[in-house]
Parts: sequence; C-alpha cells; structure tokens
Amino acid sequence: MKSLLSLSLLMLISFSTFSQNPIIIPGTIETTNINLNLQNGTFQFFPGQNTTTMGVNGPVLGPTLIMNQGDNVNINVTNNLGQETTIHWHGMHIAPSNDGGPHTVIGIGQTWNPQFQVMDKASTYWYHPHLHLRTDEHVSKGISGFIIVRDADEAALNLPRTYGVDDIPLAVQTKSFDSSFQILSNVNDDDVLMVNATIDAQLDVPAQVVRLRILNGSSQRKFNFGLSGNMTFYLIGTDGGLLAAPLALTRLPLSPGARAEILVDFTGLTVGQTINLMSYASEFSNGVYGATNPGNNPSMVLDGYYPNTMNGTDFNVLRMDVVAQTASPVTSIPASLVAATPIPEGNSNLTRPFTFTPVTGGVNQLNGYFAINNATFDMNVINETVPFNNTEIWTFQNNSAITHPFHVHDVQFYILDINGNPPPAYLQGRKDTFSVPAGGSARFITKFTDFFDATVPYMYHCHMLKHEDALFGMMGQFLVVDSTASIKDVELSDSVLLFPNPSKDAFMTIELKQNTEHILAYSIINQLGQVVSHNDIEGNRLVNSYSFPISKLAHGQYFIKIFTETQIITKKFIKN
Repeated sequence: MKSLLSLSLLMLISFSTFSQNPIIIPGTIETTNINLNLQNGTFQFFPGQNTTTMGVNGPVLGPTLIMNQGDNVNINVTNNLGQETTIHWHGMHIAPSNDGGPHTVIGIGQTWNPQFQVMDKASTYWYHPHLHLRTDEHVSKGISGFIIVRDADEAALNLPRTYGVDDIPLAVQTKSFDSSFQILSNVNDDDVLMVNATIDAQLDVPAQVVRLRILNGSSQRKFNFGLSGNMTFYLIGTDGGLLAAPLALTRLPLSPGARAEILVDFTGLTVGQTINLMSYASEFSNGVYGATNPGNNPSMVLDGYYPNTMNGTDFNVLRMDVVAQTASPVTSIPASLVAATPIPEGNSNLTRPFTFTPVTGGVNQLNGYFAINNATFDMNVINETVPFNNTEIWTFQNNSAITHPFHVHDVQFYILDINGNPPPAYLQGRKDTFSVPAGGSARFITKFTDFFDATVPYMYHCHMLKHEDALFGMMGQFLVVDSTASIKDVELSDSVLLFPNPSKDAFMTIELKQNTEHILAYSIINQLGQVVSHNDIEGNRLVNSYSFPISKLAHGQYFIKIFTETQIITKKFIKN
C-alpha cells in the first residue's frame, strides 16, 4: 500500500514541479500576553486531498512568537486536541516548571499558563509538544512553531529583520503519508519533503542580503544544507545565539531539533534568477539517518528506510527566485557580530559521563531501542542530579551504529571536541542540540545557573523522535538542586504520619490526617541534598495514604518531601 502511495506522491510531486508552490509564512504574535490554541484541523498538502492535522491557532504549524530579552511573558496554552499533550519551549532557558516537558501535561480542554522572563540571547528557538509516546505524532501532524528572541546586541547590527521579506523562518521537515494521504508517525519511510508545510516550496527573495532562519523540524532526518552552484553563504547564529563573526560556508549539516541563522547575499544576482537551497546528503558518511546507509555497518537494516530518493542523494529543499530590492535593503555582510566567549574547560566542577548503547544487538539493532547509561526512560526515575551553579563537562560515548542528535533542556553548551578533535567551525557557537557520531565520542561544557527545583526535572534525550518517544525511550531526567539549602525536618505530627520509621521493610507509608489534602508527589533526598527519587502519584490519583518503596535505598538517613495541594511537608526517616 505504501509503495502505491509513493508512486501516487511522485506523480503529484512531478506535476507540481511545473508550478512551484509559494511557501507559507507563519503569522506572528509580538505581545507579551500570548494565547495559543492547540487544535485539530484539515490541510491540503496535496491538491484536492484533505489530511487530518494538528496545529496552533490554525490547522497546521503555529504562529511565530517574537520576544525581547527581558520581556515578562504570560502564555495561555489551551488544549482542544481531544487528547493530552504538552508544549516545550525548545532551547529557552527557563525554570523546569515552565519548560513543558513530559511531566507538565495539559489535559483535555485545559489551559496551561507558564509565565517567565525571557533570559535568552537573540536567536531562533522553537516550540513543540513533548508528551512521552505521543511527541512524534503531535509534531508530525503539525504542532510546531518558531520563537524569535531579539536583544540589544542584535538590534545594534545592520542585519535583515523584516519578517517574511528579508528575514524568513524555514521549518524543513520530511513526513510519511498513508494511502489516504494521512500522516504517519513513528515510521522510517519519510519520503515527502516540505518547508513550512509546503511541498515543492518556492520563495521570492529580494536582490539583497536575506536572512534565513533554518529549523530542522524533521522527526529523524539530518540535512546537509548548501546552495546550488556551491554558492557561499554566511552562518551568523547557532541554536542559542549569534556568533562573533559571520562564517563563510558552502555546507551546513543540521540535526533534528537544531537551528541555524544564515545570510545569503543575492545583491549580485539578476531579477528572475533562481538559487536552490539544497541538501547534499550524498556527502554524508554511513551511520546517519539521511545517508545511503543509516548504520555505520552497511549490513545494518532499518525497516522502511528504502526506497527513498532522499537517502544518500542530493536534492532540492527550496527554490528561491530573485525579485527586486526592497525600499531599504541590507546589501553587505557585517564584518563582526557580538561578543561570544566560550566557557573555559578549566572552569568545570565535574565531568559527567553518558554512554549510548543499543538494547538489541546485531544487524537489527537500528529497529530496536537505545539506552543512555544502560537505562531507558522511566517517568519516576531521576537519572542525574546537578548541583545549582555547577559548571560541568558532559562526555558521550556512542556505542550504537547510528548517529544520535542529543538535546539538553535548560542550557546552551559549547562543544569541546568530537572524536577527540576540535569541533568544526559551524559547531563552535552556543548549542542545545548536536550529533554524537555513530561509534564515536563527544564532549561539551555548560553551566547550570538561574534555576533549581528539587522536584520538577529537566530532560535530556535523543531528538530522533522515534528514539525519544519509544516505550523504552532514549531519554533521561535531571534535577538542578541547590545543595547549599538546608533541609529541615518539619515534624507536623498532627498533619502527617510516616511509618514504620525506622524501617527494614520494603515499603514505608505516608498518611495525611486532613481529608481535604492529598498526596500529589514525593521526593526522596539523601543527606547531601541530592534527590535520589522523584515520583508523581500515578495518574494524579487523589490519595491520603501512599506506600512508597525503600528496598533499593542504602542504609542511612533520608528526607522525604511530600507535595500536597497547598504545602510541601519534609519528614526525616531512617532505612535500616
């Protein structure tokens, strides 16, 4: 059935190439009070064919949110999808309670109201769902949008910034459709390419310097961007901010979830001339989703990966047709941009190791699950605890046969090395997502500042959504905790009981005396202030009594933080 559909799609795409489709430019929201409606809809990706979609304030994609550093934003996200979801502000430095990870579920018909100050540097960020087991479905069906942050340093530069004219957001995605032209998720046969939900996308570009904000919004595919004729372009910004100076390039690999800002100088071209944004995937080595072979061993198989004309070949992404200059064009590339100072390696307080391994071995490993430090995702397990204000080096050893794009919430980082070598120049800016090569290694350095929370975690994960989203997902959780804060034993004997205490048993029991209060969650904390376990009560059941396991705890003294609707109660207990 899929092969018949592919033939139909090829016929439709071949027909449409004779009349390219003008690209959709998402609308904008530029106020600090932002209302987002997550909704179902229909959209015609193919002429005359209705596809069921999900979108934000419309049938597909979402408005671009334009923010200024220092803004205090108030966002209402209303879920009218008929199923639970979340919204994550990818790349933004905000408290974990506002981050929109899998714990922050927006129920059916409910409104989530994150409020935060924009602390980020001027750059291109994005927002998308992050509900475990449903992320790929919700993103593939259309829920994603750009966030553009501006700051004083960026405003002082002579850069293109007329949205939709010489400052263009480009969400590049590949999707899979069934025989009824409905979007499939958690599959490997993503054989339809689109930019801003537009197949065979075309863009008019004025004969001047144009700024392209490129997002790889694909579920799995990596692109190797370049311009036709090997025309030079200039990288000015990576995930988390502008570079010190423009970097002249002819190729720019970009992993799923990552962004890049580039300048293209069209001033020397004639009106009517065409330049194509390309992906030169034929230049990828094996071991990349997008290369000829997705595993670094050619004998490795990945179900549904072939046939696909994008794998290991060069293809057009976007046709750009030169039109007349605007009234106030930018016609030169700036010599310098902003002060950009990486974190010195010697500032690190701790080196934290991560190892990627396939759960299934052999030639079929690409179709299985992947683990981080021998663990797959468990909502009730905190995998790492990071002291507040720590500067850390994270090391990665990828013992699997495929490259994994790794994303860390909360922070921007600087890559120190890849396979023992300094990163290429295009990876030396601020990053939140980067590729750990198949069979290879990498290190980055970052600092965990501004936010800490002993109960709500941040996430780290592979940004191949099929890997992250799996039942045994390639994802972990970390808490940033203030280890200098004292833990006080609040003995509210009239409000809560904790028994037996001390205990040799496998379980202890929390019991609240007030019928109006319920146990929503709890954290177990050791004497160093480290959260060794955090658990939400299953399905947020309203309970007054709950038995929690202690069999895996080492002997010694611990604290338990009990979260109710109105208070946090800390109790001390001893495991014998």
